[in-house]
Amino acid sequence: MRHRKTINHLGRKTAHRKAMLANMASSLILHKRIETTVAKAKALRIYVEPLITKSKLDTTHSRRTVFSYLKDKDAVSELFRVVAPKIADRPGGYTRILKTGFRAGDAADMAMIEFVDFNETALAGSTKKEVKKTTRRGRSKTAKAKTETEAPAEKPAPKPAEKKVEQPVEETVTEEKTEETSAETEKE
Repeated sequence: MRHRKTINHLGRKTAHRKAMLANMASSLILHKRIETTVAKAKALRIYVEPLITKSKLDTTHSRRTVFSYLKDKDAVSELFRVVAPKIADRPGGYTRILKTGFRAGDAADMAMIEFVDFNETALAGSTKKEVKKTTRRGRSKTAKAKTETEAPAEKPAPKPAEKKVEQPVEETVTEEKTEETSAETEKE
């Protein structure tokens, strides 16, 4: 059983694993996207997201804490100057892991890990207009909804039956009376 074994050791001793994750985190911060194996990407996400959360508060203490993990001055300054302001309003989930297939040499499952707010293609794609969804018959659902809402509005409200009956009867009666009166006046 692997109960309470939360850390993936990645087949390395502790010092090697910490150094590897620090280097990968520095590369991710500097390049905004790196390609690695899925297991390393998941371990890197667990390693780097708390550092990004610490970078939201730009104090000497938080800079020193992040530097103790990364051990790279350029990566720390990039994290606090460029990355932190862009992700300031995001409440977590700063990275995205995209599986890219298998490596040619050993068929390892590969993935790309990137910052969510720095992917220009995904950000540009999110501002697209919504495409109208069509039904299986070819009509769009919005057009169907419009016709349903417009159809009752186009038909005039029917008048009560009594008024319809009374009005034509009166007109015919008055017309007959006028015809009779005109016929009487002609006879005279």
